[in-house]
Amino acid sequence: HVQLVESGGGSVQAGGSLRLSCVVLGDTTCLYDIYWYRQAPGKEREIVGTVDTNGHLGYADFVEGRFTISRDTRNTAALDMKSLTPEDTAMYLCKTQYAPRPGTWDRSCLDDVADRWGRGTQVTVS
Repeated sequence: HVQLVESGGGSVQAGGSLRLSCVVLGDTTCLYDIYWYRQAPGKEREIVGTVDTNGHLGYADFVEGRFTISRDTRNTAALDMKSLTPEDTAMYLCKTQYAPRPGTWDRSCLDDVADRWGRGTQVTVS
């Protein structure tokens, strides 16, 4: 199965920017969407946004135009964050989700790419 590695986190002052990266490691022909999530201490994990296999994007309401997701290659995605506030402090994680084209579902892809998570990268805004 694939492995995900996030990077780019750090400590910034309010109003600052960060660019997070998610790299999907491992050989697979399975198609997958990439999701960004975050989890703050004592809070539930929440979705930040997603980019699908066609490059279509979706964002949570709280993003309010401050974050931009991109999928630079099939195996990499980025989360560009600006105008950060202390409320954005959290562990940011990426996840793959199996996304087959109609009629191409492959059970082996469930092991390869379904619900695979990285360990996250910490973002702290003060």
